[in-house]
Amino acid sequence: MASTTLNPKGKFGTAPVFLTAISTILGAIMFLRFGFSVGTVGVYGTIAIVVIGHLVTIPTAMALAEIATNQKVEGGGEYFIISRSFGLTIGAAIGIALYLSQAISVAFYIIAFTEAFDPVIAFVQQNYGFTISKMSIGIVSVLLLAWLMLTKGAGSGMALLYIVVAILGVSLIMFFAGGPIEGFTSPDSFHFNKGDNDFYYVFAIIFPAFTGMTAGVGLSGDLRDPKRSIPIGTLAATIIGMIIYVFIAFKLGSSAGSATMGDIENHQLIMADIAIWWPIIPIGLAAATISSALGSVMVAPRTLNAISSDKTVPIPRLNFWLSRVKKSNGEPVNASLVTCIIAFFFVLMGDVNAVAEVISMFFMVTYGSICLISLFENFASNPGYRPAFKSRWYISLLGAVMCIWLMFKINSFYAVLAILIMILIYFVLSQYNKKSDMAAIFSGVIFQASRNLQVFLQKRKANADDAWRPSVIAISKDSFDRFSAFDLLRWISHKIGFGTYIHHIDGYLSKETIQKTNEDYERLVKMTQISDSSVFVDTMVNPSYTNSISQVLQLPGISGQENNMILFEFNKHHPEASDEIIENLSLAKAVNYDICILSSSDKDFGFNSEIHLWITSNDYQNASLMIYMAYIILGHPDWSKGGQIKLFAVYPEEEVIEQRDKIQELIKSGRLPISANNIEIIPKSEGVTNKEVINDKSRDADLTIVGFRYELVKHEKSEIFMGYDKVGNVLFVNAQNEKEII
Repeated sequence: MASTTLNPKGKFGTAPVFLTAISTILGAIMFLRFGFSVGTVGVYGTIAIVVIGHLVTIPTAMALAEIATNQKVEGGGEYFIISRSFGLTIGAAIGIALYLSQAISVAFYIIAFTEAFDPVIAFVQQNYGFTISKMSIGIVSVLLLAWLMLTKGAGSGMALLYIVVAILGVSLIMFFAGGPIEGFTSPDSFHFNKGDNDFYYVFAIIFPAFTGMTAGVGLSGDLRDPKRSIPIGTLAATIIGMIIYVFIAFKLGSSAGSATMGDIENHQLIMADIAIWWPIIPIGLAAATISSALGSVMVAPRTLNAISSDKTVPIPRLNFWLSRVKKSNGEPVNASLVTCIIAFFFVLMGDVNAVAEVISMFFMVTYGSICLISLFENFASNPGYRPAFKSRWYISLLGAVMCIWLMFKINSFYAVLAILIMILIYFVLSQYNKKSDMAAIFSGVIFQASRNLQVFLQKRKANADDAWRPSVIAISKDSFDRFSAFDLLRWISHKIGFGTYIHHIDGYLSKETIQKTNEDYERLVKMTQISDSSVFVDTMVNPSYTNSISQVLQLPGISGQENNMILFEFNKHHPEASDEIIENLSLAKAVNYDICILSSSDKDFGFNSEIHLWITSNDYQNASLMIYMAYIILGHPDWSKGGQIKLFAVYPEEEVIEQRDKIQELIKSGRLPISANNIEIIPKSEGVTNKEVINDKSRDADLTIVGFRYELVKHEKSEIFMGYDKVGNVLFVNAQNEKEII
């Protein structure tokens, strides 16, 4: 055992895919429970079960055919398709659950296989006086399967598969050639039982019969031409199986009464009473169940082998051991051994009815995933996705929705349990596989959804009644020297607002600057990942800072909403840095942007606890925007623990009483959402400037927000932003218009 991959030279054609699938579809449920279904919900109720079940299986088969004709399906079948579409971590979470369901299915089919020996057990007991245990038959069967897989491999199993499918075909022919059972007078089951409880209870029993259509996909690594064999074999088995089930329902309804078929204790093998030669039905049951077990015992190890070959199991040595295959024929003997041990354990338990429902849940999740892959690929419009066979997006959507709906209809508890198990597996695997492996399919879906939303919002006429929200674009040369502007932007864009951060790079576009752009972009993305922010980041190369600002102001908003605010930042200890900002404020005014200028200090944002707002008598236009910004910032988790807003209003002494009454009225009406205890009205004293008052009152504030008028900037230049030496970071705000606080 030297090789670590399955035999690259496929040895099977289309027939094994079809035979593996059809022998699993026409298996234990058909012989043991289909008569019970007709007797309980009637012929038409049973046909409804067949149709509803195939609303899952046909879309899944079509999705499989589509995916298989687009990409090379290697070893692992369904797991390979899911993992290469959804990424290794999600794929492995579903794949492990899929493998367990396939491995436990071996035990399920073996137990069903022992039911075929009822006539033999009765004969031996009657004539020889001793009882043969069904469990002993099951144990011997598992051991024989294990010996076959470990010594001969899938090749010998496939040879046996041809024989059992031939027996299965003969048993069906003899069943259809038979007549009504003794004592049958007239059909009484051609009705539709609308009892919801009976219908879905029976559906839960019958549905596993239809889940075999993907059984042949697990042989993908051993096929000469998977792109041809998987679509043809899977679709043919699904459609032929559905047709046969419809005919069986009519045959049962016209050959036996409802009471007889519903008596599962005495007429479990009702088909034997109808067949022209009754022994062929137990023989057919034995052939069908052993072939299903054989199909599962061939497929399950290949799923496990593919999972371990991707090194997704958290135990490296186990990955290596399970991925080993026999050099001579490429058989995954170690994975086969594990599968047989699992099957042996569940056969010893003797009753897997409860487990069988969980198995159905895992299969439904698998089928739903396959349908979603087809749906997402069609929606993503990836140019590399060019399948020779194309399903339709609405068919895949139908299959995915039906999977989820039926999971909860069959058994809500097991549906939730199956989902929780896979979430737990995903969590464990994601801790082991730290590297993100989001597949291209998700990126494509996100890109298409983003594009469609952008176009929709662009076409939608702006509603004047829409609540205002900030869509901020920030530009800075000092992105990696000071993080204040980036932090402020991520707080604004946490929930309510939207933020775009542009890092300006001085220079002309060249090979060197492009390389620096890529490096800086990676650093920006890392900043967003570490800070868990919703900020969209990018870089811009330009020899002129003014030209960069001009271009930035024309960028579309990332949310579909037009940008309405620009954020600048400078170091207050280097006031000359604000000159370049002041020179370009006219550009922001020209496009009617609100303007925020952050003056950063060594104190930065302190303890992220207190925000001070300063309002003056001629500053009402800025006041509402300042309050909005303070509340948006305070809503971020960095500030929400004990954070508070304090509002300071500076008015001439003769206006204090009037302004106090006005502010109290705003508080009562809800237009000023600040507690009266956090509002302080300060009479303006002669000889004391507003800056001196702010330096005194806000020296311990973590962020101070001050309004400014554009007209004053033109006269006072950078002086308007200077003189706040005793406070920490100061955010200067200029609103284009008053924002209504609602």
